[in-house]
Amino acid sequence: MNGGLLVAGTTSDAGKSVVTAGICRWLVRQGVKVAPFKAQNMSLNSYVTREGAEIGRAQAMQAQACRVEPTAHMNPVLLKPGGERSSQVVLLGRPVGEMSARGYHGGRQQRLLGTVLDSLAELRASYDAVICEGAGSPAEINLRRTDIVNMGIARGAGLPVLVVGDIDRGGVFASFFGTVALLAPEDQALVAGFLVNKFRGDVSLLEPGLDMLHGLTGRRTYGVLPFRHGLGIDEEDGLRVSLRGTVRESVVAPPVGADVLRVAVCAVPLMSNFTDVDALAAEPGVVVRFVDRPEELADADLVIVPGTRGTVRALRWLRERGLAEAIARRAAEQRPVLGVCGGFQLLGEHIEDEVESRAGHVDGLGLLPVRVRFAREKTLARPVGEALGERVEGYEIHHGVAEATGGEPFLDGCRVGRTWGTHWHGSLESDGFRRAFLREVAAAAGRRFVPAPDTSFAALREEQLDRLGDLIEHHADTDALWRLIESGAPQGLPFIPPGAPA
Repeated sequence: MNGGLLVAGTTSDAGKSVVTAGICRWLVRQGVKVAPFKAQNMSLNSYVTREGAEIGRAQAMQAQACRVEPTAHMNPVLLKPGGERSSQVVLLGRPVGEMSARGYHGGRQQRLLGTVLDSLAELRASYDAVICEGAGSPAEINLRRTDIVNMGIARGAGLPVLVVGDIDRGGVFASFFGTVALLAPEDQALVAGFLVNKFRGDVSLLEPGLDMLHGLTGRRTYGVLPFRHGLGIDEEDGLRVSLRGTVRESVVAPPVGADVLRVAVCAVPLMSNFTDVDALAAEPGVVVRFVDRPEELADADLVIVPGTRGTVRALRWLRERGLAEAIARRAAEQRPVLGVCGGFQLLGEHIEDEVESRAGHVDGLGLLPVRVRFAREKTLARPVGEALGERVEGYEIHHGVAEATGGEPFLDGCRVGRTWGTHWHGSLESDGFRRAFLREVAAAAGRRFVPAPDTSFAALREEQLDRLGDLIEHHADTDALWRLIESGAPQGLPFIPPGAPA
């Protein structure tokens, strides 16, 4: 087999990332050497590969689904939003500058098509199959001329396209038909068919509509995936996620007689790598909430200030909302506070920033004896160390360089009393360290909470990926999917002129 497939979607959040991961896990269980690929990703959640390249976290998770190490070729272009109209452009794992949306789509994006196709060719030369993920919708007709992630990459590499639609939103038949109808004939020829995602109910009631869709488009449906809770992989689009009122909590209840441990995560602007708290939410008896009001910190046993692409902006936001004062009060009362990456930086004494915000000298919250200077060169690393008597692994993605002038060492940062700060993302995924940290938090909070001795975050991730593989195996036509990946889109698929049903 030397095949490939592009998983496109009728909309953002249709389930492209999940379906891609599921197909990858299904294939690898069939003995296929497979890799994921996303030409261009817009995300504030990123990851550092072993060679020190920054890519989207979704592609890192998809690589885990493939049981391979992630590389920069799996996500050659990463856009990290810094506001509503501009992003940092990361090319093959390294930042190359800031660019407005108009400037990027006005020419820079199309010039990257060669780089993107080279990365895809590199993967296809090394793997039996490459499962590619699109972005948004392939029918963004205003952006088609410069597209390098949907039909641009499909046509450039001759990939068959599977269009995923989220039926839970409604209007899936119109979305499927309209997506195909808006494409040019050359693009339509590559769209092999559809995959329905998040279906609830009796599939037999859906089948007449699928038959009619086939009659209208000449394209078949490759499967109907049922709605399942808790199957999402790491979020991509940080600007689009609204976390107001979101609760992540463990499925398993705490032992009888034990207390629940409450964690409040400040939902700062341009929040990045908020997946850091997923390992806490996986612990029995731990409840994680994202908050944006000071009163929501009152009953929290631990407050986390997470990473952000805008440290100075987040600091201003905390002050405007009264959260800065509430956090400072907690620290003075020796109630646990953890700052990660940008959250660590703003807990310090002052910040010198001529790079990210260009604000110059800014006073921090003064909770840690740390001075931060923003460097133009981004730190990208995969450190290993020890804290609280346990081995810790993490990854670093930051422009801010922190100098601790006091306190106790804590990973690459420091701690003062019950306030901790570090640049290390992912540290809480180290099981022994996470348990030791939660024991300290519980003791400081006066909670009768004991971490479960056998919670393995890595094992839970593997179970989640296997469940995605099961979805594909049990609810998709895998024989037809295999032929599609191996042989490409069927020949002679009809062209649908816009407005044809009328």
